[in-house]
Amino acid sequence: MYKYDKIDQQIVNERVAQYRDQTRRYLGGELTDEEFRPLRLQNGLYIQRHAPMLRIAVPYGLMSSTQLRKLGEIAKRYDRGYGHFSTRQNLQLNWPKLEDVPEILAALATVEMHAIQTSGNCIRNITTDQFAGIAPDEIIDPRAIAEIMRQWSTFHPEFALLPRKFKIAVSGTTQDRAIVQAHDIGLEFYKDAQNQMAIKVWVGGGLGRTPILGTVIREHLEWQHALSYCEAVIRVYNIHGRRDNAYKARIKILVKALGIEEFRRQVDEEWTHLKEGALTITQAELDRVAQYFEPMPYETLPAHDASFDTAVASNPAFAAWAKRCVHGHRVPGYRAVTISLKPHGKAPGDITSEQMQVVADLADAYSFGELRSSHEQNLILADVKLSDLFAVWEKARAADLATPNIGLLTDIICCPGGDFCSLANAKSIPIAEAIQMQFDNLDYLYEIGDIELNISGCMNACGHHHVGHIGILGVDKDGSEWYQVTVGGKQGNDASIGSAIGPSFSAEEMPGVVQRLIEVYLQQRSDEERFIDTVRRIGVAPFKAHVYAEQKEGASAS
Repeated sequence: MYKYDKIDQQIVNERVAQYRDQTRRYLGGELTDEEFRPLRLQNGLYIQRHAPMLRIAVPYGLMSSTQLRKLGEIAKRYDRGYGHFSTRQNLQLNWPKLEDVPEILAALATVEMHAIQTSGNCIRNITTDQFAGIAPDEIIDPRAIAEIMRQWSTFHPEFALLPRKFKIAVSGTTQDRAIVQAHDIGLEFYKDAQNQMAIKVWVGGGLGRTPILGTVIREHLEWQHALSYCEAVIRVYNIHGRRDNAYKARIKILVKALGIEEFRRQVDEEWTHLKEGALTITQAELDRVAQYFEPMPYETLPAHDASFDTAVASNPAFAAWAKRCVHGHRVPGYRAVTISLKPHGKAPGDITSEQMQVVADLADAYSFGELRSSHEQNLILADVKLSDLFAVWEKARAADLATPNIGLLTDIICCPGGDFCSLANAKSIPIAEAIQMQFDNLDYLYEIGDIELNISGCMNACGHHHVGHIGILGVDKDGSEWYQVTVGGKQGNDASIGSAIGPSFSAEEMPGVVQRLIEVYLQQRSDEERFIDTVRRIGVAPFKAHVYAEQKEGASAS
């Protein structure tokens, strides 16, 4: 992973000192709320429903065991002993005191972490596949380019006050796990006909109030021009993006209004001024940064391990975990492990200080001291030997970190919702917990198979409900919390936006609604069909009919 040089550390240290003084001036009455607001946002601090919320950056989802330990210490000392991993691979603290935030930022700086550009109308944390560098289907490891882009975008003076927040995702695998089509810019790395690294560029994707999947603006971009082309895109957006209406300020609205051909023309025109300039990435610079992402010191191991095979055959609980939480690796004898942050009845993505220490210990003992966070709000040990998997499982299980539900219905993506967020129309976490308890039978979950359920507390779609196989959106109805349901959304190469099935439901109805959707799937599926496959084959109508027929029968009976 990338290590700070003297310049990186100096920049972060200076920012901490600046914010410490800004906080002092605010608490002393020298700065008004309005004056302090942009300063705190530049340092990742929001004022939420009940308390401040601090969002800590985890660039491209990669961190060390030392960093996770520090996060655990900070959560215990300055918060309520836990943190929350978000869909952008960052960590959020929900209860810090405003006056403690400078101390938190100073502590983060000691382990090369910060909260810079985790909020505000700027280029946010650049995200990627949680299996980058080790995925068997990887064509190009995009992390070096992602780091170069992080350095380019950090404190970029031209893009500090964009019309709205701006999100970039990169992917270099056959199967897209970074959701490049749902980002303002998505970069899809591949090998061209000359076997050279090239990039397919998507623009204008985004969820929120107006969900739109991105459009390809350039099929073949030479990697050397990744910065200059992205800068041209953002310049055109910065010039023309709406600033009079926050709901219409994202680049997706501009691309739709201009049309992709006109938007491309303007980008290409802007690019002519940038293409061969200082933003061109040299091979020397790529090599310099890439050295931080060199393969780990892998041992030469057999592709199979007898002790692992024996444990799977003799221990059904371990076998279930291995099936769901263990993933392929490009190096023989190694596997990636997903540490589930979705135990039944708990808020998805939450992890206690004690659990952070456990995962850090696991990373040190079994995965070269490195770990990743995922879009799905889980943690990953990327480089575990087959022979060590049983020991990892035992230790993770003892800390309630081995729920074997990755990819299943209870592996729910969920925003903090109305329990914390001042923007939310409804609570998200209680709905997730109720659904988890409704489906608390692992055998039944395995029968259902692969399915994605995403929950957002408002139209900002931080829970990415639009691209869930089942999506749940909290809405306000006459001052009460209700939930709209969509089906048919999907992330990945064949991404799609879900369709609403009809009028919204009360919180109490939601577990039953999901149950009825699953009933239709189990009745209608053919061999090997996932939930999304059945929806695409038979359409939304049968799901809608069953859900609302049951609702009418219930109303009649009462």
